[in-house]
Amino acid sequence: MFSKELQDAFNEQMKNEFFSAYLYMAISGYFEAEDLPGFASWMRVQALEEMTHGEKFFHFLCEAGGRTNLLPIEGPKNDFKTPLEAFEFSLNHEQFVTAEINKLMDLANKDNNHAAKIFLQWFVTEQVEEEASFGLILKQLKRVEGDGRGLIMLDQELGQRVFTPPAAA
Repeated sequence: MFSKELQDAFNEQMKNEFFSAYLYMAISGYFEAEDLPGFASWMRVQALEEMTHGEKFFHFLCEAGGRTNLLPIEGPKNDFKTPLEAFEFSLNHEQFVTAEINKLMDLANKDNNHAAKIFLQWFVTEQVEEEASFGLILKQLKRVEGDGRGLIMLDQELGQRVFTPPAAA
């Protein structure tokens, strides 16, 4: 069902999703060290989301007759100068992921792999949401920059986020 090129690309994206989880755990650790538990919690929830994204790729490859290949994951960036820098870095990372998902969709189209296209559509939509979430927090951080009270209020708000697993396919 998979061309070798598409299967390899799916395995690479699975690695990217697991790396994203690793990255957001590292950023959570940065926020913990900065005494911003709400930001830390928000990033841990994001890491859980990314783990489920990687698992979605894993299960799809298995169910669709492909072969999984878990690739090595590099260590993520762990330190940032400010919360603003951490969210700028994160948004940039999400934009990278979006570009990779779009390349996968192009490849699935080229291979005329309808199942892969349907599977990837969820990720195309998810990436719009991901970039919007990171972008909004980034804008809020820019507004409160230098105002400790605003940062604490945003920290409290972000701490309210809870992990909701995606609905089963």
